[in-house]
Amino acid sequence: MLVVGAGLAGLWTATELAWRGHDVVLADRRTRLDTTVRTTGIFVRRTLEDFDLPPEHLGPPIRRMVLYPPSHRDPVTLDSRHDEFRVGDMAALYLELAARAAVAGVRLELGTRYLGSRGDVHQLHGPGGPVEARATFVVGADGARSAVARELGLDRNRELLVGAEEVFEVPPSGRRPDTVPAFHCVLDPRLAPGYLAWVLDDGQHAHVGVAGYPDRYPHGLRDALRRFAATAPGLAGVPVPDAVERRAGPIPVGGLLRRVAGPRGLLVGDAAGAVSPLTAGGLDPCLRLSAHAADVLDRALRTGDRRELAAYDGAALRARFRGRLTMRRGLSLVRTPAVAAASVAALRTPPGRAAARRILFGHGSFPDPAPVSPKIALAAQARQV
Repeated sequence: MLVVGAGLAGLWTATELAWRGHDVVLADRRTRLDTTVRTTGIFVRRTLEDFDLPPEHLGPPIRRMVLYPPSHRDPVTLDSRHDEFRVGDMAALYLELAARAAVAGVRLELGTRYLGSRGDVHQLHGPGGPVEARATFVVGADGARSAVARELGLDRNRELLVGAEEVFEVPPSGRRPDTVPAFHCVLDPRLAPGYLAWVLDDGQHAHVGVAGYPDRYPHGLRDALRRFAATAPGLAGVPVPDAVERRAGPIPVGGLLRRVAGPRGLLVGDAAGAVSPLTAGGLDPCLRLSAHAADVLDRALRTGDRRELAAYDGAALRARFRGRLTMRRGLSLVRTPAVAAASVAALRTPPGRAAARRILFGHGSFPDPAPVSPKIALAAQARQV
């Protein structure tokens, strides 16, 4: 197996396959996995319940979501009885999962780019120059603009948002003692056209970000982030330190792609469009689809039958996203502050609050493609580590 891309999807898929006895090479163009983090790292309750993620790399739980109109006045506050979100320290999490992969037997090749393939021979370029890797299958875990998808002739993401955020540590002295960890979201098409601006404060770190359709930013994404950060809700009186981490990257929101597998390999994570079309949450879909990919690839490798990859069917799963795809189209049509304010006003009604709870606190982020027991498998791995 050759897995291209050592983000969460690539690490998870490679490790699952290696634990099942397969020879796996995992290549990533980065020279270090704890750099160039592009995701906020929000894990939802369903993920935390089903997957055994190292708790030491997860922030405090968040139970409150606050939704704001462009004016920031009269927001809608939703509180859950459960721990709904935890934010991962993604740099540390990548290193931990890479260590698990190494124990499982994965060969990690950093500073290595995927160039293409001729049959089962794949062309890479590593620190020492050109390299050839012979593999039965290749997995594209190489992000929203996947080179593997292009090489395999599979579907590619067409509807993309761009997002940027600033992340910084908030000292205890910088917040009021009664501050509740919360996820603040602002619907404002001037700052986040077709999506949201956000402040996520879990009591330890603050994430301040915006995302939207790139062609709707007349002055650029960074300018929108700067303007939002100047008046962002939820950070009143919180000092911004000199050390600020800046992240940015594309977010596929067109839904799971239809053709995500072929006779020579398949796609996982952002490469497969495995992101919630409405909320743009990608970590839960990433893990569920990666677990499914490992099951399908394991069967194909053991039987020697490439037709097994037909079970990895994006079209069948996509059919279960019709509702969220429709809501994505609706959100993309919010183009004025007045429409945004009316949308938030609708959420203040009992039916609106109930709908918001189902979307934000529900378990509908991504359907389980097949029965899997990832927590059991990863718990066993953790014990061996």
